[in-house]
Amino acid sequence: MAKAIDISKFRKSITKSIEGISAGFHDPGPDDWISTGNYALNFLISGDFTRGIPLGKFSMFSGQTGSGKSYIVSGNIIKNAQAQGIYCILMDTENALDEAWLHALGVDTSEEKLLKFNVSLINDAAKIINDFVKEYKTQAQEDRQKILFIIDSIGMMSSNVQQQQFINSDMKGDFGSKPKELMALMRNCMNLIGDLGIGIVATNHSYGSADPYNPDDKISGGSGIVYASSIVVAMKQLKLKEDADGVKIKDVLGIRSGCKVMKTRFNKPFEDIELQIPYSSGMSPYTGFFDLIEKKKFVTKDGNRYCYTDLDGVVHKYFRKAWNRNEDGIMDLVMKEFHVKDSAITAETDDKIETENEE
Repeated sequence: MAKAIDISKFRKSITKSIEGISAGFHDPGPDDWISTGNYALNFLISGDFTRGIPLGKFSMFSGQTGSGKSYIVSGNIIKNAQAQGIYCILMDTENALDEAWLHALGVDTSEEKLLKFNVSLINDAAKIINDFVKEYKTQAQEDRQKILFIIDSIGMMSSNVQQQQFINSDMKGDFGSKPKELMALMRNCMNLIGDLGIGIVATNHSYGSADPYNPDDKISGGSGIVYASSIVVAMKQLKLKEDADGVKIKDVLGIRSGCKVMKTRFNKPFEDIELQIPYSSGMSPYTGFFDLIEKKKFVTKDGNRYCYTDLDGVVHKYFRKAWNRNEDGIMDLVMKEFHVKDSAITAETDDKIETENEE
């Protein structure tokens, strides 16, 4: 009879001999999540209203200029990470993140809470992350603070070839060096941070697609960085031309950001939502939530008002603007009952389809 392999000994040997390799599964998933500052967007990404992006993964928010990427990533996500005691290391590749603007969004820019680097090269970003992780690993596990790296934006960084061409005043093509370096950055970073509870979130630019069969905007930097990301949110800039009461006006009062979750491993992908970011007040955490529950058929229209029947059978009836203001805590009530209601509606729909098929 053949002798069984000593798997535990083999696993121990491999993990000791190859640096950075780990064995086994890591279910049930990330332990630490950071809110995007919006309940509906959190839900589309993670399936939970309070969970946005996870530590231990690479998340990317890509979109046109002025679509709200930096507002969410360098504003809301950093602010919410700091509130959870997560230390943030920010790499500003556009030299565009002013301290006053970050303060206005609630970000603490003191070095006790945030370390900011101005970075231009992909290799520089790689060195910052690699050197930090080496030092981080020297600490005892119980002494390690949770860490989030932010790159705003990843697409603005240059390759070594592009830098040398600039120095030589010879701006010809980079022969595909930038997409390769970006892919190498992400691949190696994921191997470094996966088991350490360190997260990376980046913004990126996108451009319009000329492909009639695939009209979604294209993300700069090559397809490799999309493959390497665990979460990809595509954002599109629209103009906000309505006041707080929903009345259409001529003036532009802010941004309407169309967000589509192109990739997620925690919920159904390719779902979208529209968020409003007024210049005067910033984004409400409830914006987009009514559209989400309307798509789910949680509400029915009665004249100019929308009705929601809670789990106790009580009917709540409000105008749309009252819903958006979370009047009487109606949005909080729906969030509390969301998963039960969603399961009930899904079961009812499945029963209806099954009955129709039998007939």
